[in-house]
Amino acid sequence: MDGRGRKQGFCVFERLRAAGLRPTRQRVALCNLIFSKGDRHLSAEELYEEAHRAGESVSLATVYNTLHQFTDSGIIRPLTGEGQRTYFDTNTSDHHHFFLEEENRMIDIPNGGLRLDQLPDVPEGMEIVNVDIVVRLRRKAGAGKAAN
Repeated sequence: MDGRGRKQGFCVFERLRAAGLRPTRQRVALCNLIFSKGDRHLSAEELYEEAHRAGESVSLATVYNTLHQFTDSGIIRPLTGEGQRTYFDTNTSDHHHFFLEEENRMIDIPNGGLRLDQLPDVPEGMEIVNVDIVVRLRRKAGAGKAAN
């Protein structure tokens, strides 16, 4: 193992511990896979496939459970995609998304690309935690491929 791998592993251990999660072998492996490519959006099924390509022996149920533990601890953020599919975002800051329908893919809306002028009044005793806006896109007839 090179020095870069050790440093990345150490960061994952620290990230899990800071979130109050015990760094089990499977959590460490999945966390490494999730964050190894920078900020991105992925589904449980995509992570499951990546884990198997990387030689990790995990079930789809373990991937789902781990993603929900990571969500509950604030490491990642869930986003509703198409139908029942949930995407998980490694960027937990407040931001919004485009959903590219033909590609079943989420991308971030650049900062300043969306402005909210007014939010509704919330019921008494409640507070707004987060606002998630997903703008669904489809290629116009005759248009070229969508850009990143």
